Amino acid sequence: MLILTAAFFMLLLSVLRMPGRKPETEILSLTKVFNSKVEVVLVGDIMLGRSVMTRTFSAGNFNYPFLKVAERLKEADIVFANLENPIVVNCPQVDSGMKFCTSPELVEGLRFANISVVTIANNHIGNYGLTGIAETKRFLIDYAIDYVGSGNLAVKEVKGIKFGFLGFDFTTVSPTDLDYRLVRQSEGLCDVLIVGVHWGQEYQTLPAESQKEIARKLVGAGADVISGHHPHVVGSREEVNGKPTYYSLGNFIFDQMWSEETKKGLAVKLTFRDGKLMAEEELPIYMSSLGQPEFVEK
Repeated sequence: MLILTAAFFMLLLSVLRMPGRKPETEILSLTKVFNSKVEVVLVGDIMLGRSVMTRTFSAGNFNYPFLKVAERLKEADIVFANLENPIVVNCPQVDSGMKFCTSPELVEGLRFANISVVTIANNHIGNYGLTGIAETKRFLIDYAIDYVGSGNLAVKEVKGIKFGFLGFDFTTVSPTDLDYRLVRQSEGLCDVLIVGVHWGQEYQTLPAESQKEIARKLVGAGADVISGHHPHVVGSREEVNGKPTYYSLGNFIFDQMWSEETKKGLAVKLTFRDGKLMAEEELPIYMSSLGQPEFVEK
């Protein structure tokens, strides 16, 4: 530590003595180099409709689903989630059915919990048609939340490092050459590429061989991290050519209170330094109250 401090001090002096340099600018630049740790948190399915919405309205607090997890999520630089419902005006308050939506007011909770990027590539985002998808995008933009999963790349730059995000839904269709091409093109536009994938079978903890093959191709095309969802239960993790692949993070916010496994979920904290993944930490969650997760010990 003493050697590093001395080296930094000598470097700083040499910069400040260079003619034509602006000391304040160089100090900020050097500080960025020596303070490049970035934390990215991945979470699973967030569904703010159906009983989650009715419970939120009855609580009188649009942040209700996130009250027990927001503080910890705010410690991260970026939080990436799967948004499992469209956001539409006049969304009906219901407690059953498979047609999901949520009211625009509940987007406040996403911002409150520091969720800065969501993938909308899933089997429920189209429940209210193209109009519902367009409304969803508009409300996310209004709340300064980036979305992916519409054939687009979102890039968040933190401490000089560019983190790219993509989203794909492979629940009803198989990936095409265009999907892998998007990954290859995106890889060249960022330092770290994180891909959210909706795939697999509901309530199954182990991936199918087809998922493993997709993971290999995504990593081969340039994905650095794969964040999976859709099964509603926590699945397995494996290294694919040295890249972490989480096949399912399970539910983060949902109203599936009928089994212990669907009340559990997993958040993953990824720590990067200089754009390199240095550490992974699994952060289990549990919903003891409907639609309201909290972090628990392993």
